[in-house]
Amino acid sequence: MEAYENHGERLAGFLGWFSIGLGLTEILAPRDFARFIGVSEDEENRKVLRLVGLRELATGVGILMRPKPAGWVWGRVAGDVMDLALLGNALSSDAPRPDRVAAATAAVLGVTALDVYDAVQLSQRPDSVVPLWGGREIDVRESITINHPADELYRFWRNFENLPRIMTHLESVQVTGDRRSHWKARAPVGSTVEWDAEITEDRPNELIAWRSLEEADVENSGSVQFVPAPGARGTEVHVEIRYNPPGGKIGAVIAKLFGEEPSQQVKDDLLHFKQVIETGEVVLSEATLDGSHWRQRPAQPPAELPRSVRGSAT
Repeated sequence: MEAYENHGERLAGFLGWFSIGLGLTEILAPRDFARFIGVSEDEENRKVLRLVGLRELATGVGILMRPKPAGWVWGRVAGDVMDLALLGNALSSDAPRPDRVAAATAAVLGVTALDVYDAVQLSQRPDSVVPLWGGREIDVRESITINHPADELYRFWRNFENLPRIMTHLESVQVTGDRRSHWKARAPVGSTVEWDAEITEDRPNELIAWRSLEEADVENSGSVQFVPAPGARGTEVHVEIRYNPPGGKIGAVIAKLFGEEPSQQVKDDLLHFKQVIETGEVVLSEATLDGSHWRQRPAQPPAELPRSVRGSAT
């Protein structure tokens, strides 16, 4: 019985990766894909295929990133209905290769049957958890030197609600207790992930360590260490973050394609931290201004900077 129940979860993982692969193909090679399914390769069809690809990609990421993805699998069913309508319209028009359109329609009907079957299975078991294939912990370590004392940097970081001001992938952090907080972060393809975290070690002016709690969308842990820099040049800030990305290393590669690669994120966040502490604001790059990165919202100076920091920023 257990093997039968796990089948629905494994199938959801397969469907998630299938959506991602299909979506990337439609986005990156719409002309070739149009030729493959037998429809016209004109600009209008290529635009439609890119939109369908974005939908597939978002659905696939949603399935893999949510521990209980029944709603996302039902989303695949709705997408299948849309695809069948588009293919039906192509069959009734002057498609260059109606035989290929018919074959594509038959394939979508087969996938639709799988989607409906899996959506029903997952809906009957609301505690189902999709296995994130290939999951391996990723360890990111970065550091920066900031020309301010360790106690000021520690006080800023220890109030986790300050962090969205320097970490632009964070939507919000809510402190829920003396050592606990709730985090919400942006993820690739416009999705979000959330988790609760607790502080595991707290040495004032030296170290803060934390880890996520059970049922986190992304299992993670990390630490930030404040070390006096040589030659009285301020403080070295050392950050280490360990996490299991949805979909393992393949998921990390997909995230990198959409500007969410973790190492670069941490580097950018530490630079923002340095800028806010030393100048009171984040300096926007040209890449941010022209929208070539996902990070388009600058962090703002914290409302309660330490007095000495406020003085240096004015």
